[in-house]
Amino acid sequence: MYWDWLLFLQIILSLLALTFIILGALTAYFGSGKSRAAGISLLVVGIIIPIIMYFVWWMNSPGYFTNNILMPSLLYIGGGLIGVIIGFLVFLGIIMKT
Repeated sequence: MYWDWLLFLQIILSLLALTFIILGALTAYFGSGKSRAAGISLLVVGIIIPIIMYFVWWMNSPGYFTNNILMPSLLYIGGGLIGVIIGFLVFLGIIMKT
């Protein structure tokens, strides 16, 4: 696995699309009026981003997404979550002692 700016951009776009899909679905479901319309637009944009990325990058080389985007993204997210959880637990421990 190597690191370059193109990989960085692809991971950002993949995570952005995933975030748009999840938050757009939640906003469209629980929102009302303008917020529901905003949620639907987020959902649509979150679906369009991976389709564009597929035709631009991944269609040319099979297995590229899994090996170079998905696995590093999961590792980055997992590491970030572990760091956030540890920081939150330390914060709670300090607050509880005071």
